[in-house]
Amino acid sequence: MSLIISGKTFHSRLIVGSGKYKDFETTKQATLASGAEMITVAVRRVNIMDKNTPNLLEYFKDTNISFLPNSAGCVNAREAITLFKLVREGIGIDFIKLEIIGDSNKTLYPDVIETLEATKVLAKEGFKVLVYTNDDPVMAKKLEDAGAAAIMPLAAPIGSGLGIQNRYNISFIKEAVSIPVIVDAGVGCASDASIAMELGADGVLTNTAIAQAKDPVKMAIAMKMAVEAGRLSYEAGRIPKKPFASASSPSENMPNL
Repeated sequence: MSLIISGKTFHSRLIVGSGKYKDFETTKQATLASGAEMITVAVRRVNIMDKNTPNLLEYFKDTNISFLPNSAGCVNAREAITLFKLVREGIGIDFIKLEIIGDSNKTLYPDVIETLEATKVLAKEGFKVLVYTNDDPVMAKKLEDAGAAAIMPLAAPIGSGLGIQNRYNISFIKEAVSIPVIVDAGVGCASDASIAMELGADGVLTNTAIAQAKDPVKMAIAMKMAVEAGRLSYEAGRIPKKPFASASSPSENMPNL
């Protein structure tokens, strides 16, 4: 069940986010319940560097969970590159999630041109770049060629909970690249995560589905189980689909009554 990204091994294929929780304690409880080993943090929105104010890092210092800083709030390559250089200098993290939003009014879709440019620069400077992008296999390949450590295609608009809107594109992306593909954005419930894994995704990242659930801890557990079940189902191999019935018991050599 291990997930390997840029030489680093994770036993969980689920990554969780840190936004939209009512408080840091609930964030910690749900994250631990999920079994995830990485939690994304929007550096421009959540304090992880100023120790004089409530700090998310403090809540996780006694755990083995790694922080995955992301560039949410950045609108171009220059901003994202500057942000991650400050993060590496300040807290020594070079495992990052690159996220550059092109439409901040409605869709929250990524600006893939700025994302590609930032990936090239950051990868050359030694960052392990997990890239949030649209569900486009052509762009996924370009990002891999630019040095991305993982591709993170959206399943649906961020926070929408719509689930995977184009299953074929996730499969096409898996065929197009050799680096891990982690479905990100749009997951609404555990079954969405399971479907993503059954399609062959290497992992799932979800935030809103857990943080905004009536019971975040229970939903976190459900996501953990769904990702594990979906991966096992993918590895087991589903039966072919048929447009007609097929009896479970063979009729050959059946005795006459």
